[in-house]
Amino acid sequence: MRVLCFDPFSGAAGDMVTSALLECGADRDAVTRAMASVVAPPTYIVVERCGIRALQIETHAGPASRTFHEVCDIVSDTDAPDSVKEMAVRVFTRIRDAEEEIHGAHTHFHEVGADDAIADVVGACTAFHSLSPDAVRTTAVAVGTGTIKSAHGIYPLPAPATLAILRKGHLLIRYTNEERELCTPTGAALLAEFMAAGTHEITTDTVHVTAVGYGAGTRNPSHMPNVLRASVCEPEPENERETREADTIDILETNVDDTTAEVIAYTLGRLMDAGARDASAIPLIMKKGRPGTLIRVICSHALAGNLIRILSEELGTLGVRCIPSVHRSIITRTMEPVEIVVGSETVSIPVKTGWIGTEPVSCKAEFEIARQAAEAAKVPLRDVTRRAEEKRWKELRGEDR
Repeated sequence: MRVLCFDPFSGAAGDMVTSALLECGADRDAVTRAMASVVAPPTYIVVERCGIRALQIETHAGPASRTFHEVCDIVSDTDAPDSVKEMAVRVFTRIRDAEEEIHGAHTHFHEVGADDAIADVVGACTAFHSLSPDAVRTTAVAVGTGTIKSAHGIYPLPAPATLAILRKGHLLIRYTNEERELCTPTGAALLAEFMAAGTHEITTDTVHVTAVGYGAGTRNPSHMPNVLRASVCEPEPENERETREADTIDILETNVDDTTAEVIAYTLGRLMDAGARDASAIPLIMKKGRPGTLIRVICSHALAGNLIRILSEELGTLGVRCIPSVHRSIITRTMEPVEIVVGSETVSIPVKTGWIGTEPVSCKAEFEIARQAAEAAKVPLRDVTRRAEEKRWKELRGEDR
């Protein structure tokens, strides 16, 4: 799965979206052909915005006022696949619907009907299809304050059409103190359309970042980078995730001083039954010299929530400390059976061997099997475990052949 992520911390515009996607690895030749078929071949310039290297696009287009259908006709004649043209029309449909919501019956696009806006939309949609993301995510879109002069007069920021597009696209926004237009209607419509297109469910919260791109806006303020950041992410391979989860644990702790030993013992058993890796009770002295007990649970992150609930239910605790994502070093373990005579019977006792690299460092007989053998033969348990472990050590040293 490929996830496309947008971070419009300084807003978004059509040229910024296209540039950011190109920097993420979109097909530049395809984008150039598509944009050139609208007006002229675009120019790509590497610029700096507050020290951040970013790509800026110049479309070399002048102003124009067109109807929605005229815009769609231009889109249909572009040098782009049908899927790109259809997406571009949906982008302009979002803008038209927002304009009609604000102004009523809509006749002409003004700023967004210009060739540069059409080229930006076609270029951005071409870049999007080139990357072929399965899912799209975006952080809150930054919007400015103040006013802007448009064909309809002086309007408040964010522009009414922009706000309508963001609302219909279910995009979060973040108001800033920037007295300028940060997010344009075209930028808002592109983000909304991309979010609607990338609908696959993301099944993991951990991903690898495989590409990052910054698309530059025209302005270059000195106090913040006027760029749109995009990144392409892919979930970590299943085998890497399983290894990471095996090496990472959560530690849950709570102090209790008003619970009986019987309840604590029952709680530890319930925690283990619920999947805890380990659960222990440690005596301690609490405030005012009162004796108490520290309950400590080691578990996987996925089970932490359920185990916290058990602690609260059984112990009545009102707070559980969670120390998340603690790395633990795990020694490689193998389990091999050894045969020994216990009483008058030959029994097979599994013995767990710990390894560091190719060197064995520990041997421990499996308790439950050893206990059953000891009880059946009426011999001490420690004799059974000692003999099983000694035999395993001899096998490892090559002495028992």
